[in-house]
Amino acid sequence: MFEFITKRSLFINIVGGFCLVVFFLFLLYTFLGPITRHGKTITVPNVQGKNIEEATEILSSEGFDVEIQDSIFTDTASKGVVLKQIPEGDAIVKIYRKIYLTVNSQLPPFVEMPNLIGFSIRNAEMQLKNLGIKVNDTIYKPDFAKNAVLEQLHKGVKINPGEKIQQGSGVTLVLGDGLGNLAFSVPSLIGKSFGDAKLFLESYGLNIFSIILDAGIKDTAAAFIYWQSPSPVDESGIPNKIRQGQTLDVRLSMERPTIDTIQNN
Repeated sequence: MFEFITKRSLFINIVGGFCLVVFFLFLLYTFLGPITRHGKTITVPNVQGKNIEEATEILSSEGFDVEIQDSIFTDTASKGVVLKQIPEGDAIVKIYRKIYLTVNSQLPPFVEMPNLIGFSIRNAEMQLKNLGIKVNDTIYKPDFAKNAVLEQLHKGVKINPGEKIQQGSGVTLVLGDGLGNLAFSVPSLIGKSFGDAKLFLESYGLNIFSIILDAGIKDTAAAFIYWQSPSPVDESGIPNKIRQGQTLDVRLSMERPTIDTIQNN
């Protein structure tokens, strides 16, 4: 029944197959190391900050392949220098590994100028920084919107939203100084409730700075103004002037002042 196992031809085939497997395993063990360069490592030169030509020459002389992975722009480094490398400098890698480089662009890219009109100076600076644009200068002009952007200039000329500008360029922002350019007569608040007076002043771009309360006032909005500074007229009867962005001081009472009420103190 087991006669076929002992036949010479089958036995020889099995032995031959076994020897062939051993031979291939020997070849694999012998040549796998050189093929994969097993155990052969090298330290990656640090080429960050070097010109791309010099960096390529250094890496190639050590047997590395070089590939420029990306090109970005920053004005804090020289043009054409290596900003980043993968693997990093001084890393231990297998020989002939490919090194990927990020290089500082020779020419800064163009970006679209945003619309900053009405933005606060802080928000405007943050948005420009994200685009790689600098604020070279700020100029103030009379306007009740304090520190709000009124105009945006590039090289002294108005730059409109959407116009192309190179990264790294500088712009000038024109800001409101918190004071309107037009002076007008101080409005009379005497007899008005505080709530009505506040709305009235806001429509003129004015604000209340100091509030002095008489005793017993629980509802400020319903209290009445019986004194204000500056007053509508000076001691000579000449109307006082005020501009947008300026403030007034008031005193409040729960009783509405009469027409004959005059300011004291």
